[in-house]
Amino acid sequence: MKKTIGLLGGSFNPAHHGHVHITLTALKCFNLDEIWWVMSPGNPLKEYYPEPMEKRIAEAKRIMCHPRVRITDIESKLSSPYTACTLAYITTSFPRNQFVWLMGADNLEQIHKWKDWRSILSKVPIGILARPDNQLAPLKARAARIYRSSRVPNWQSRTLARSPAPRWCYAILPMSHLSSTKIRSA
Repeated sequence: MKKTIGLLGGSFNPAHHGHVHITLTALKCFNLDEIWWVMSPGNPLKEYYPEPMEKRIAEAKRIMCHPRVRITDIESKLSSPYTACTLAYITTSFPRNQFVWLMGADNLEQIHKWKDWRSILSKVPIGILARPDNQLAPLKARAARIYRSSRVPNWQSRTLARSPAPRWCYAILPMSHLSSTKIRSA
């Protein structure tokens, strides 16, 4: 049977205990074998420049010590910073695994702005993790409306990883109020 792996993308600038919390929660909620943190060299939709990759990876490895979590720099080795390209590379390079893209609910509200966003939803199931600030607004997002019929109910979240794309699940989990943006601005 294929191993189920969650892919949590982000700049992790800086990595913090909120990331650890959602990672450990997603392992259980979506019944995943592993989670890979996909460290991004930079977010094309944001105008700030993150700390150097080596520094962010070292901090992520320090804070996220778990045998089922891998910190990766896969995206920095690709010629593109776009999730669609990263997923195409990962799913082709690791065909013996079943992947789930993990993201915060704030990204569901803006995923329609991502390059080739529909190909992301058609490539792998998406596990969406509620954020503490607004739990209902993401469900009104453009992508949520377009892919309404592909939604897996929260109570079936453990089946998401074995579901064919396009499938997505909006998981309302115990919350952490930590945020990289808030930490950087402090």
